[in-house]
Amino acid sequence: MYRDYYSDEEWGKIQQLAQTEETPFLVVLLDMIKTKFDEFRDSFPYAKIYYAVKANPGVEVLSLLRDLGSNFDIASVYELDKVLALGVSPERISFGNTIKKARHVREAYEKGVRLFVTDSEADVKILAKEAPGSKIFFRVLMEALTADWPLSRKFGCQPRMVTELVSQAADAGLEPFGISFHVGSQQREISAWDAAIAKANYLFEWMEEEHIHLKAMNMGGGFPADYLSKTNPLSVYAEEITRYIGLHFGDDTPEIYLEPGRGLVGEAGVLVSEVVLISKKSKTDLKRWVYTDVGKFSGLIETMDESIKYPVYTEKNGETGDVILAGPTCDSQDIMYEDFKYQLPMGLEIGDKVYWLSTGAYTTSYSSVEFNGFPPLKTYFV
Repeated sequence: MYRDYYSDEEWGKIQQLAQTEETPFLVVLLDMIKTKFDEFRDSFPYAKIYYAVKANPGVEVLSLLRDLGSNFDIASVYELDKVLALGVSPERISFGNTIKKARHVREAYEKGVRLFVTDSEADVKILAKEAPGSKIFFRVLMEALTADWPLSRKFGCQPRMVTELVSQAADAGLEPFGISFHVGSQQREISAWDAAIAKANYLFEWMEEEHIHLKAMNMGGGFPADYLSKTNPLSVYAEEITRYIGLHFGDDTPEIYLEPGRGLVGEAGVLVSEVVLISKKSKTDLKRWVYTDVGKFSGLIETMDESIKYPVYTEKNGETGDVILAGPTCDSQDIMYEDFKYQLPMGLEIGDKVYWLSTGAYTTSYSSVEFNGFPPLKTYFV
């Protein structure tokens, strides 16, 4: 059923590469990204879309989104240089990482970036010194417990501290621009946005009492891709989120910013791998260990704690049975799925291809450089 997500033409291109190229590699379907971007733009016509570059920093992806009119959310000056090299003006770029070196803030500022995100007193001081007069989003802490890949604890701060940072930034000559939040990556519970928007509105009202008028709300990413568990269509998320914004802000709606990454490019990728070995740990073991030439350290790090469950497809048919899926490296942590039992054909053999679907996000960008000597994950854009 998951194979049917891709058209015959798209699947034909993937199979052609599978027959001629050394695995593992990722195939990114650019037409699917274009369709998804158009869907985001149609679903949120009032929002400014900033693509989260870290999700898939391929030049072909960035060039496509540049031409479609996307803005870009960067996590480092290295991503900044990559985007600028494609002719994107700095006015279309936000430095969204709250953890950044002072010299990198200065470099971004010197190259024209004027929109930053912060969540700490020390960072506000750095921004005031190295990026004077810039617009600042203040990231509020969200628990994100219902997300498959939570981003809680490390990013954001409590509402009370947000108000203190806003005042500190204003006194230091920065422009307090808005409130930022992230409901957690691969967030399938739409109600998470309701709670986040309510918290943001509370902070808007709090700052109005301090005579500071915030102008924008950055809702980050979190929009889910279809993995083993299907999600609601983006239009459903948009309809509910738009309702939440109206419910909490009424007629005084701020500018809305979105930073989709996974939800924009995730479904557009197919990771092609090969079975390296099939074994059992005893004569009577009912479980097969299936080792593929791709693992946690070559693109599938989000299988850590079995958080993201990718659809897995093989061209073999017939009776299926439980498998433990593991990678090729000499590391005992390189096991993708052991507790959740994937079913693969009993006739699966060494050398067969295994296709990991919806792997367009956070695979190549997480792939190690040379762990165990294996090269980084290759990508083909079609």
